[in-house]
Amino acid sequence: MMQIILDQGDIQIFSNPSANSSSVYPPALKRIVDSSETPDIHVEIRRWPDYDETPLHCLAGIATKLNVSKIWYKDESTRFGLKSFKALGGAYAVAKQIRKIIVDASVDEPVDERGDEPSLSDLLDHRYRNLISKLVMTCATDGNHGRSVAWGCSLFGCASVIYVHREVSAGRAHAMEALGATIVRVEGNYDDSVRQAAFDAELHGRTVISDTSYPGYVDIPRDVTMGYTVMLAEIVDQLENDIPTHVFVQAGVGGLAAMVCGYFWDIWGARRPRFIVVEPEQANCLQQSAQNGKPIIVDGELSTLMAGLACGEVSLSAWELLAQGANDFLTVNEASVPQTMKLLARGCFGDPEIEAGESAVAGLAALIAARFCEVHSRALGLDSGSKILVIGTEGATDPTLYEQLIAIG
Repeated sequence: MMQIILDQGDIQIFSNPSANSSSVYPPALKRIVDSSETPDIHVEIRRWPDYDETPLHCLAGIATKLNVSKIWYKDESTRFGLKSFKALGGAYAVAKQIRKIIVDASVDEPVDERGDEPSLSDLLDHRYRNLISKLVMTCATDGNHGRSVAWGCSLFGCASVIYVHREVSAGRAHAMEALGATIVRVEGNYDDSVRQAAFDAELHGRTVISDTSYPGYVDIPRDVTMGYTVMLAEIVDQLENDIPTHVFVQAGVGGLAAMVCGYFWDIWGARRPRFIVVEPEQANCLQQSAQNGKPIIVDGELSTLMAGLACGEVSLSAWELLAQGANDFLTVNEASVPQTMKLLARGCFGDPEIEAGESAVAGLAALIAARFCEVHSRALGLDSGSKILVIGTEGATDPTLYEQLIAIG
C-alpha cells in the first residue's frame, strides 16, 4: 500500500499580516462576491443540459493518517463532461454577454414575457440565431477556462477564438477544437496570451470572456467567478452545517480563491474557516503580492506541472479580496503533485478512487506536507480536531498526460 509520506520537499508559508479578523464580511467586497446572487445563478445553471451536482467525498483514510478530524474533497472531475469546475464560469459569462448584446442591439422582436432580456430557453432554442451566429467570444486559457467558453459558445450558437500559450498541452487544445473553437497558440506564457487575446479582440470586434480582471475590465470576470458559486452552494448543502476549520484552495490568477474566500466569509461570518491559498513554487504571484503588500508580477517561464495554475499576474479584483480575506499563502512542492494524484487514483486507506488532474491536488498535497511538519502544522493551526475542505478542481482534462503522471508518481 502506498505510503502517505510523499516526496514533499518543503512548503513556503507566508502568514498574512493584513488578514481582516472581523467576523463581518465587509459590505464593500460584495461587489466582488455576493452570496445573495447565487440562488438565481443556481436556478439557471441547473437548467443547462446535463447539469448534475458533483460529489463531496470524505477522505476518512487520509484524515486518519494525518491525524486530523475530517478531510472533505469536492470532486469536479465530472462537471458537465468538461471535467473542471470552470465549466460553471466561462459558459455562464458567455450567456450573460449574449443577453446583453441582444438587448443593446434593440432587437425588434420581443425578447420574452418580461420584455427585458432573452430567457435561457430563448438562447437554448437559438431564437436569435441570426444575431448570435455573428458573435465571436474569445479568451486566453491554460485549458479549462477556454474549454468552458468554447462549450458555452457551442451551446448557445456563437463562435469562439481561444488563445493558448506554449506550455498548454496538445490534448487540451484539441479538446477545445472539438467544441468548435479556433485555437491561436502564443509564443510566451499565460500572461502574454491574455494580452494578445485582448489586443486581437479590440482589432477584430470580439468579446473577451476572461477570468482575469484588470483596470477597466471587471464586470465579465465577476460573471465568470460568480458562476463558480454554484459549486460552493452545493458544498454548503453537502456539509449539512458541519463547517470546516480550514480551507486549502489552489490559485492561478486568484479568481477561484477569492470566490471561495468571499462566499464562505459572507455566509458563515464568525464561523468562517481559516483560508489558505496554495500556489506553485514558480508561479506564486499571490504569495509575493502578500509579502509586498501590493500586486506583484512574476515573470519568466512559470514552469509547473500544475498547468491551470501557471499564472504570473494576479486578477486585481481577486487580489483586493484575498489581501484581507486570506490567512496564509503557501507554495507546494512540484514533486508531490503526481504522487498525490496517484494517492487519490488508487483509493488508498479505504478512501474512494478519485480521478484528479495536476491542478486539482495542490491543496491536498500542501495539507499533507504541512501536517507532517510540526512547525508548519502550528503555523497553520492544524491539529487532531481540524476539519479541512479541499477542492478538486479538475479531473483528467488531458487523459494522456494524466496516465503518464500517475504512472511516475
